[in-house]
Amino acid sequence: MKKPTILLVEDDELDIISVERSLKKIESEYVLYTAYNGIEALKILRDKNLGLIPDVVLLDINMPRMNGIEFLKIIREDKNFSSLKVFIMTTSSENDDRFEAEQLGISGYIIKPLNYTDNSKRTDSMDAFVQFHLRKILLNESL
Repeated sequence: MKKPTILLVEDDELDIISVERSLKKIESEYVLYTAYNGIEALKILRDKNLGLIPDVVLLDINMPRMNGIEFLKIIREDKNFSSLKVFIMTTSSENDDRFEAEQLGISGYIIKPLNYTDNSKRTDSMDAFVQFHLRKILLNESL
C-alpha cells in the first residue's frame, strides 16, 4: 500500500520542526518532502524520477524567490497539479492574502501560532489541524 505523501513548502526552519513534530503524532506512516520556496517545490513536483503527486501540500505564503501565492497560481494552471489539496500556513492575517488564496482554490487557511516572543498565541493549533483535518485526508477517513 502506497504511503500518503505531504509536500511542505516553508522557509522557516522552526516552523518546519513544528510541523514535523505535529505530523509524528499521526497514527500512520507518511512521506514528507520539504521545499524552502516555490521554486524548490516546483522542482520536486516536476521531477520525473519522483513522479510525485502529493496527497496534501502545506504552503507558506511569505517566502523568498517565489512566494506561496505565485506557486499556487502556477500549480493551478498545470493539469497535473491543479486539483492538489493545498493548505496555506502563514503568519499573515492580511485579508488580501487570504482572499487571493481562496480564489485559487485552497483547502484551508491556517494562521501559524509560531511566535516565540509572544506566548499569547495557542501552540496547539498545528497539532489540532494535523489530528482533525490532515489525519483524515492521509488515512482516507470520511470527513
